[in-house]
Amino acid sequence: MRKIKEIVGVKELRKNLELYIAEVTKGRSFMVLRRSKPVFSIGPVDTEENWVEAVDFTKIKTGGVKIEAVLSRL
Repeated sequence: MRKIKEIVGVKELRKNLELYIAEVTKGRSFMVLRRSKPVFSIGPVDTEENWVEAVDFTKIKTGGVKIEAVLSRL
């Protein structure tokens, strides 16, 4: 059975992004609308099956590494 997603507008999502990130982390899903039309959905990632960590830049430097530093070495 498919879970029903809650609806949120793009402006609302942008305005309260941290709130929605926290809710998705708790397992909630949202259908995002722009001008009353669905454009994408957000929801939790199944980290056990689909996520492969390539590099954890926080292990290199606390707070991460600037993208410019990474790209300059490619």
